[in-house]
Amino acid sequence: MKFTERFNEILKQSGKTQVEIANALNITKQCVNDYKTGKSVPSIETLYNLCKFLDVLADYLLGLTDY
Repeated sequence: MKFTERFNEILKQSGKTQVEIANALNITKQCVNDYKTGKSVPSIETLYNLCKFLDVLADYLLGLTDY
């Protein structure tokens, strides 16, 4: 899934930890791990907050654009 690949790429580039993301988005570390492994995808609200926190476009994370 494109989201999983791109989420992992952005995580690596950002230098943020799963715990930092979980705390900032008020979700569990397990939830972040599930996004990393492709077990689940974020809700629309969480995706919005994730994009703001990581400074990335949702279209990129979802595979709709390549930038």
